[in-house]
Amino acid sequence: MTIQQTLRIDGHVLLPGDEGYDHHRKALNPALDPRPAVVVRAAGAADVRRAVLAARTHGLPFAVQATGHGTHVAHDGALLLNTGAMTSVVVDPDRRVARVGPGARWRDVLAAAAPFGLAPLSGSSPDVGVTGYTLGGGLGWLARAHGLAADSVLRAQVVTADGTPRTVSADRDPDLFWALCGGGGSFGVVTALEFRLYPVTRVYAGALTFGRDRAAETLAYYRRWIERVPDALSTAVLLTRDGSLVVKAMYAGDADRGRALLEPLRRVAGPVVDDGMRVVDFARAAMGGTFARTFDQVRALDDDLVAALVDEPDTTVEIRHWGGRIAAGSGAAAHRDAPLSVVLDSVASPRTAAALSRCGLGSGFLNFLHDPARLPSAFTAANWAALRRIKGTYDPENVFAAGLAVPPAALVAA
Repeated sequence: MTIQQTLRIDGHVLLPGDEGYDHHRKALNPALDPRPAVVVRAAGAADVRRAVLAARTHGLPFAVQATGHGTHVAHDGALLLNTGAMTSVVVDPDRRVARVGPGARWRDVLAAAAPFGLAPLSGSSPDVGVTGYTLGGGLGWLARAHGLAADSVLRAQVVTADGTPRTVSADRDPDLFWALCGGGGSFGVVTALEFRLYPVTRVYAGALTFGRDRAAETLAYYRRWIERVPDALSTAVLLTRDGSLVVKAMYAGDADRGRALLEPLRRVAGPVVDDGMRVVDFARAAMGGTFARTFDQVRALDDDLVAALVDEPDTTVEIRHWGGRIAAGSGAAAHRDAPLSVVLDSVASPRTAAALSRCGLGSGFLNFLHDPARLPSAFTAANWAALRRIKGTYDPENVFAAGLAVPPAALVAA
């Protein structure tokens, strides 16, 4: 039986040479040029199940993508399941809940939730896919106030490696639910997510740009200042390639209060070159992010690390405040007790690498990882061990092995 005969689906089956194959096989990363054996464009959960079973029947590696964000390896010779057509978004304003398909992007959820005065825990870009972002943890500008996006998931529909459709929650298959919410997409194919929304409409947000001459003093002050700010305020300090110091901020509250909270940091940083802070609809407050070629979380931003970051050549450096409700969450994602993360858009210099080695956790964050070999660094040791055990229960043959995949415990060398 051919793969086409096995895959009797409502969506589309695309083989090399078929119209649409080249378009749907592509990842957003231009360095990747995947050549899957077959691309399946799923129209619904039943198609997802048939694709999983077909890959097993024909002995094909299995990979899944929706928007192409977060695709880190080329899935040559695989059955590539594309869920990008499953874009449904339904908002229940009374329950303050959204239910979305795996192809939905944050812009779709923002548009659906805003008329009800509600907002999701979306990230820096409205173009990012909801499901991949959420399964990877989801660090957005409301995270200090409400936690990581994964912490707000209430229910997920998922097809596991044996082709079984499951609805999982804290009360139903709680181990699988915990693993999905921050442990990534290698435990099953999610066909729907249900998560909380929050009563956020307008925010005081944007960026303050300064010269670089007081960068060291600003960072030294920032590490003390963050200990006193409320959870409703999220900030990051950037040292940019063009020689500027930029403070990004979002305050989910009164603008006057937000200005007052930022004023001490503003005074230390020096004269403002550009004031981009304003009151905006949350849906319009996307503020971008720094490409994480180097990432670590730090417990202390000491003087040596500050000096190294300030002197880092030809690099954009971002120091971001965590804490708040992020630290209170109990999901699989991240090292939650670190107050700060440091991101560089280049490989750290030896001086900065040494300082990070001393002050940092050696950690990653799943949404920011690009190297599958560093996957264990995105979790605490206890959570990594738990994720491996759960993977061994639901996918012992490692069907979902593509990309940033947790290996089953039995397949990890002692």
